[in-house]
Amino acid sequence: MKLRLVESDTNPGSRRPLKSRASFWAVAFSGWLIRSGVTANSISVMSVVFSLGAGALFTAIALNQVSEFWFPAGALLIQLRLICNLMDGMVAIEGGKKSPVGDLFNEVPDRLADLLILVPLGLNVSVQPLGIHLGWAVGTLAVATAYVRLQGASLTGRHEFCGPMAKPHRMALVTIACLLLPFLPNEWNALQWILIAMATGEVVTLWRRLSRIASLLRKK
Repeated sequence: MKLRLVESDTNPGSRRPLKSRASFWAVAFSGWLIRSGVTANSISVMSVVFSLGAGALFTAIALNQVSEFWFPAGALLIQLRLICNLMDGMVAIEGGKKSPVGDLFNEVPDRLADLLILVPLGLNVSVQPLGIHLGWAVGTLAVATAYVRLQGASLTGRHEFCGPMAKPHRMALVTIACLLLPFLPNEWNALQWILIAMATGEVVTLWRRLSRIASLLRKK
Protein backbone atom coordinates (compact mmCIF):
# COMPACT_ATOMS: atom_id res chain seq x y z
CA MET A 1 0.00 0.00 0.00
CA LYS A 2 1.28 3.44 -0.93
CA LEU A 3 1.15 6.15 1.68
CA ARG A 4 -1.02 8.99 0.47
CA LEU A 5 -0.85 12.74 0.98
CA VAL A 6 -3.97 13.99 2.75
CA GLU A 7 -5.31 17.42 3.54
CA SER A 8 -3.86 17.54 7.06
CA ASP A 9 -0.38 17.05 5.62
CA THR A 10 -0.66 20.40 3.85
CA ASN A 11 -1.94 22.25 6.92
CA PRO A 12 1.08 23.19 9.04
CA GLY A 13 -1.11 23.85 12.07
CA SER A 14 -2.74 20.42 12.30
CA ARG A 15 0.25 18.13 12.98
CA ARG A 16 3.60 18.46 14.65
CA PRO A 17 6.16 19.25 11.90
CA LEU A 18 8.61 16.33 11.85
CA LYS A 19 11.27 15.80 9.20
CA SER A 20 11.47 12.14 10.22
CA ARG A 21 7.94 11.62 8.86
CA ALA A 22 9.32 11.83 5.31
CA SER A 23 12.40 9.70 5.96
CA PHE A 24 12.87 6.43 4.07
CA TRP A 25 12.80 4.25 7.19
CA ALA A 26 9.62 5.87 8.54
CA VAL A 27 7.76 5.52 5.24
CA ALA A 28 8.93 1.92 4.84
CA PHE A 29 8.12 0.91 8.43
CA SER A 30 4.70 2.59 8.46
CA GLY A 31 3.93 0.95 5.13
CA TRP A 32 4.77 -2.45 6.61
CA LEU A 33 2.56 -1.76 9.64
CA ILE A 34 -0.33 -0.76 7.39
CA ARG A 35 0.02 -3.91 5.28
CA SER A 36 0.20 -5.99 8.46
CA GLY A 37 -3.15 -4.66 9.65
CA VAL A 38 -1.78 -3.02 12.80
CA THR A 39 -4.10 -0.26 13.98
CA ALA A 40 -2.99 3.23 14.90
CA ASN A 41 -4.72 2.95 18.28
CA SER A 42 -2.80 -0.20 19.21
CA ILE A 43 0.45 1.58 18.34
CA SER A 44 -0.57 4.43 20.65
CA VAL A 45 -1.12 1.92 23.45
CA MET A 46 2.29 0.38 22.80
CA SER A 47 3.86 3.80 23.42
CA VAL A 48 2.51 3.59 26.97
CA VAL A 49 3.93 0.07 27.36
CA PHE A 50 7.42 1.27 26.39
CA SER A 51 7.05 4.29 28.70
CA LEU A 52 5.96 2.05 31.55
CA GLY A 53 9.03 -0.08 30.92
CA ALA A 54 11.28 2.99 31.07
CA GLY A 55 9.60 4.19 34.28
CA ALA A 56 9.93 0.75 35.89
CA LEU A 57 13.60 0.67 34.93
CA PHE A 58 14.24 4.14 36.40
CA THR A 59 12.47 3.09 39.60
CA ALA A 60 14.57 -0.09 39.82
CA ILE A 61 17.76 1.95 39.40
CA ALA A 62 16.66 4.38 42.12
CA LEU A 63 15.97 1.46 44.47
CA ASN A 64 19.39 -0.06 43.67
CA GLN A 65 17.72 -3.15 42.21
CA VAL A 66 19.78 -2.78 39.04
CA SER A 67 22.94 -0.86 38.14
CA GLU A 68 22.89 2.71 36.87
CA PHE A 69 24.48 1.30 33.71
CA TRP A 70 20.93 0.30 32.75
CA PHE A 71 20.09 3.95 32.09
CA PRO A 72 20.91 3.58 28.35
CA ALA A 73 18.24 0.86 28.17
CA GLY A 74 15.81 3.50 29.38
CA ALA A 75 16.98 5.73 26.54
CA LEU A 76 16.17 2.95 24.07
CA LEU A 77 12.67 2.50 25.52
CA ILE A 78 12.07 6.25 25.24
CA GLN A 79 13.07 6.20 21.58
CA LEU A 80 10.71 3.27 21.00
CA ARG A 81 7.95 5.38 22.58
CA LEU A 82 8.74 8.20 20.13
CA ILE A 83 8.71 5.79 17.19
CA CYS A 84 5.23 4.69 18.28
CA ASN A 85 4.19 8.35 18.45
CA LEU A 86 5.41 8.80 14.87
CA MET A 87 3.94 5.57 13.52
CA ASP A 88 0.44 5.92 14.96
CA GLY A 89 -0.05 9.20 13.11
CA MET A 90 1.38 7.87 9.86
CA VAL A 91 -0.75 4.74 9.96
CA ALA A 92 -3.85 6.79 10.78
CA ILE A 93 -3.37 9.73 8.41
CA GLU A 94 -1.10 8.69 5.55
CA GLY A 95 -2.43 5.14 5.71
CA GLY A 96 -6.03 6.31 5.78
CA LYS A 97 -6.86 4.23 8.87
CA LYS A 98 -7.97 6.92 11.29
CA SER A 99 -10.69 5.73 13.66
CA PRO A 100 -13.52 7.74 15.28
CA VAL A 101 -11.68 7.56 18.63
CA GLY A 102 -8.25 8.11 17.12
CA ASP A 103 -7.81 11.60 18.56
CA LEU A 104 -8.36 10.23 22.07
CA PHE A 105 -5.78 7.50 21.54
CA ASN A 106 -3.39 10.06 20.07
CA GLU A 107 -3.49 12.38 23.10
CA VAL A 108 -4.36 10.47 26.29
CA PRO A 109 -1.64 7.78 26.07
CA ASP A 110 0.92 10.51 25.39
CA ARG A 111 0.08 12.26 28.65
CA LEU A 112 0.35 8.99 30.58
CA ALA A 113 3.67 8.28 28.87
CA ASP A 114 5.12 11.64 29.94
CA LEU A 115 4.25 10.97 33.60
CA LEU A 116 5.42 7.35 33.50
CA ILE A 117 8.86 8.45 32.29
CA LEU A 118 9.48 11.74 34.07
CA VAL A 119 8.16 11.07 37.57
CA PRO A 120 10.28 7.91 38.15
CA LEU A 121 13.28 9.70 36.68
CA GLY A 122 13.10 12.16 39.57
CA LEU A 123 13.62 9.29 42.02
CA ASN A 124 17.22 9.07 40.79
CA VAL A 125 18.15 12.60 41.84
CA SER A 126 20.71 12.29 44.63
CA VAL A 127 19.07 14.99 46.78
CA GLN A 128 15.66 13.87 48.08
CA PRO A 129 12.83 14.75 48.40
CA LEU A 130 13.90 17.43 45.90
CA GLY A 131 14.12 14.82 43.16
CA ILE A 132 10.59 13.55 43.75
CA HIS A 133 9.28 17.12 43.59
CA LEU A 134 11.26 17.78 40.41
CA GLY A 135 9.96 14.59 38.79
CA TRP A 136 6.37 15.56 39.48
CA ALA A 137 7.03 19.15 38.44
CA VAL A 138 8.43 18.27 35.01
CA GLY A 139 5.72 15.64 34.52
CA THR A 140 2.91 18.02 35.46
CA LEU A 141 4.34 20.82 33.33
CA ALA A 142 4.61 18.41 30.39
CA VAL A 143 0.89 17.66 30.69
CA ALA A 144 0.20 21.40 31.02
CA THR A 145 2.02 22.23 27.78
CA ALA A 146 -0.13 19.68 25.94
CA TYR A 147 -3.29 21.03 27.59
CA VAL A 148 -2.48 24.57 26.47
CA ARG A 149 -1.77 23.34 22.93
CA LEU A 150 -5.12 21.53 22.75
CA GLN A 151 -7.00 24.44 24.32
CA GLY A 152 -5.41 26.75 21.78
CA ALA A 153 -6.42 24.43 18.94
CA SER A 154 -10.04 24.40 20.14
CA LEU A 155 -10.09 28.22 20.18
CA THR A 156 -8.02 29.06 17.10
CA GLY A 157 -7.99 25.90 15.00
CA ARG A 158 -4.19 25.81 15.19
CA HIS A 159 -1.89 23.70 17.37
CA GLU A 160 1.07 25.55 18.89
CA PHE A 161 4.00 23.12 18.93
CA CYS A 162 6.71 25.64 19.86
CA GLY A 163 9.34 24.89 22.50
CA PRO A 164 11.93 25.18 23.90
CA MET A 165 10.67 22.12 25.81
CA ALA A 166 8.00 20.51 23.62
CA LYS A 167 7.72 16.71 23.72
CA PRO A 168 10.54 15.97 21.23
CA HIS A 169 12.87 18.34 23.10
CA ARG A 170 11.99 16.81 26.50
CA MET A 171 12.54 13.28 25.29
CA ALA A 172 15.78 14.22 23.53
CA LEU A 173 17.07 15.74 26.77
CA VAL A 174 16.07 12.66 28.79
CA THR A 175 17.64 10.35 26.20
CA ILE A 176 20.95 12.22 26.29
CA ALA A 177 20.82 12.24 30.10
CA CYS A 178 20.28 8.48 30.21
CA LEU A 179 23.26 7.90 27.94
CA LEU A 180 25.54 10.13 30.03
CA LEU A 181 24.43 9.52 33.62
CA PRO A 182 26.33 6.23 34.18
CA PHE A 183 29.58 8.03 33.36
CA LEU A 184 29.10 11.30 35.27
CA PRO A 185 30.41 11.75 38.84
CA ASN A 186 27.64 11.58 41.46
CA GLU A 187 28.85 14.78 43.09
CA TRP A 188 27.87 16.71 39.96
CA ASN A 189 24.17 16.09 40.69
CA ALA A 190 23.72 16.17 36.92
CA LEU A 191 20.18 14.79 36.86
CA GLN A 192 19.02 17.42 39.34
CA TRP A 193 20.20 20.23 37.07
CA ILE A 194 18.84 18.52 33.97
CA LEU A 195 15.37 18.36 35.51
CA ILE A 196 15.61 21.96 36.70
CA ALA A 197 16.56 23.00 33.16
CA MET A 198 13.64 20.98 31.78
CA ALA A 199 11.17 22.55 34.20
CA THR A 200 12.46 26.02 33.32
CA GLY A 201 12.13 25.27 29.61
CA GLU A 202 8.59 23.96 30.12
CA VAL A 203 7.57 27.18 31.86
CA VAL A 204 9.00 29.17 28.94
CA THR A 205 7.14 26.87 26.53
CA LEU A 206 3.87 27.49 28.37
CA TRP A 207 4.42 31.24 28.23
CA ARG A 208 5.25 31.18 24.50
CA ARG A 209 2.26 29.02 23.61
CA LEU A 210 -0.15 31.10 25.68
CA SER A 211 1.25 34.29 24.14
CA ARG A 212 0.83 32.98 20.61
CA ILE A 213 -2.71 31.77 21.28
CA ALA A 214 -3.66 35.09 22.89
CA SER A 215 -2.21 36.97 19.91
CA LEU A 216 -4.27 34.90 17.46
CA LEU A 217 -7.43 35.42 19.49
CA ARG A 218 -6.91 39.19 19.59
CA LYS A 219 -6.71 39.25 15.78
CA LYS A 220 -10.10 37.57 15.39
